[in-house]
Amino acid sequence: MDLRSKTIKLRTVIEEDADFILSLRLDPRYNLFLSKVDNNIQAQKKWISAYKELEKSGQEYYFIIERLDGTACGTVRLYDFREDSFCWGSWILNDNKTASSALESALLVYKFGFDYLKYTKCHFDVMKTNEKVISFHKKLGAEITNEDAKNYYFEIFPHSIAKIKKRYG
Repeated sequence: MDLRSKTIKLRTVIEEDADFILSLRLDPRYNLFLSKVDNNIQAQKKWISAYKELEKSGQEYYFIIERLDGTACGTVRLYDFREDSFCWGSWILNDNKTASSALESALLVYKFGFDYLKYTKCHFDVMKTNEKVISFHKKLGAEITNEDAKNYYFEIFPHSIAKIKKRYG
């Protein structure tokens, strides 16, 4: 499947991406809403190697977001596959992103989850303090289905993104 849009593309992660991933995950500008990781390149490579096995078995997918010129500008994962739904997260975009990278990468995630993997909905959670991302998802048509003290829980369906997909996808 070609996961390419107007200014970016997604490709599955490889061990050689460990330095880039670690640089994103350790950067305080990007990691405020992510789980913590150790500053250990060998551990990151080992984690990627194990992740590739999950990918082979169709359990999870981890992508590098790149500009069309090949410059890496972020990451995103698909995981927590259920009967009819998938989750996505670990979404990071750095300063090398294009102006529309957030929208394009979200639409590529939905293309992969809905069109390629054939799920009928997507679920995900966002920390309540991550106001920009909450606003972004609501604008795409995601709806809050639950909440706890820390997170909002969202769902989105293919029809929710149909208009924006037609315009940008």
